[in-house]
Amino acid sequence: MKKSQKLFGVSLLALTISGCAVTSQPIDRSVSEQRAKSDLLSMFKDQEPLSGPLTMHEAMARAVKYNLEGRLKVMEEALAQRQVDLASFDMLPRMALQAGYVGRNNVSASSSQSVETGTQSLEPSTSQDRDREVADLTMVWNVLDFGVSYVGAKQQADQRLIVQERRRKVVHTIIQDVRSAYWRAVAAERLLKQIDSLMARVDEARGNSQRLSEQRIGDPVQAMSYQRALIEATRQLEDQRRALSLAKTELAALINLPMGTDFSLASTGDYEVPQLKVELSQMEEQALANRPELREQDYQARISAAETRKAMLRLLPGLEFSAGGHYDSNSFLVNQSWADYGVKVTWNLFNVLSAPAAINVAKAGEEVATARRQAMSMAVLAQLYVANANFHEAQRQFQTSQELAQLDSQIAEQLRNRYKAQGIGELDLIQGELNALQADLRRDLAYAELRNSYGQLFASAGLDPLPAELPSTQLSDIAQALSDSEARWQQGDLQPGS
Repeated sequence: MKKSQKLFGVSLLALTISGCAVTSQPIDRSVSEQRAKSDLLSMFKDQEPLSGPLTMHEAMARAVKYNLEGRLKVMEEALAQRQVDLASFDMLPRMALQAGYVGRNNVSASSSQSVETGTQSLEPSTSQDRDREVADLTMVWNVLDFGVSYVGAKQQADQRLIVQERRRKVVHTIIQDVRSAYWRAVAAERLLKQIDSLMARVDEARGNSQRLSEQRIGDPVQAMSYQRALIEATRQLEDQRRALSLAKTELAALINLPMGTDFSLASTGDYEVPQLKVELSQMEEQALANRPELREQDYQARISAAETRKAMLRLLPGLEFSAGGHYDSNSFLVNQSWADYGVKVTWNLFNVLSAPAAINVAKAGEEVATARRQAMSMAVLAQLYVANANFHEAQRQFQTSQELAQLDSQIAEQLRNRYKAQGIGELDLIQGELNALQADLRRDLAYAELRNSYGQLFASAGLDPLPAELPSTQLSDIAQALSDSEARWQQGDLQPGS
């Protein structure tokens, strides 16, 4: 019998444990498909449609407003603000409300016993009903907790400001990425048609040469050498095409256009060379004062200093005020409802022992924050000087590329005239046009790098391309603000826009 009882107990235990086991079911594919459809709709929802060729500042405005990474930072900033609001509630008194029904299966009775004789001095009696209704409303406010919570709320507010600085950094990065992708896309739009046209001519020449080889016309070695040169020209054109074909796709992703959207870019065809009209020392000051990374460290230092104050506050005794209202339906009570209040001092003596270590840790945090900020300041200055060197180097490279493109264009024109006069073969003309096309590509990519390095200078200085307040969130207003900021920088005015 005992053995069967043990077996039953073990079985019951195993059944109970298996019932508590947690299992996870894989997500059904139909759910993922529905989620994919929903995401596709929400990713491109409520976007202003494209109306005409896209300018660079319009592309930047679309990236600022619609880029998903930028949207994420906006949501994180909103979350940080809500966390600040939540932290403010920690400063309020603690208030507890209890209400309910209390009962027992027998009478709560007691008797008394004499301490001296050990005999019962009172017959069993009760002063409490078996079933009662009770309610309590109690408020407790600790001055020390209020002080610690106040400092914590200030720290949370600084955390929200840190999120703002990180959002500034994301905006700077997005705008730089758009600038780089836009000018490469302009080069692609300008040259891809020329590449495709020349590739078609090369294919036609290869076909003609192969037909002549099959008919055994001419020297076979010369024909194969000719075909090899054409294949090499095709390979070079394919490399150029691959370098350009993804530029518009990258730009579309940055401005959150649906993949495959056909759009054109607004470009005058001029190669205006930007000039830096501000002293580098002035940009140094702006970088050290404005860079989001350094401002984030300023807030981190403030948070570390507040942590020191919190450690010192915990050394103090706490003054606690309490007040409450109570109700008990016990019929034996003379007063079934009453209020109480009190004041008391609380002091955790172990905090006195741990306080020196806590204060030392907090002060060490302040020192680390200061050292980190100084190290980052040096890195920021290095980035500024590297950006300046890249800009001047890009100017020289563009000038050289432009001169070479002009020369190759003139050579190609001369070769066309000779080909028309049957002075040279088609291969020589194709090679000349290929050289000219490659020179144009190098010039356009050099110009894209020049524009990118120019913008990187101001991004390295931490200058905000958008003012603190915009007239509206319309793309036209954002694009105009971006254009105004860049125009001011080109004139040497680095002050924030109004």
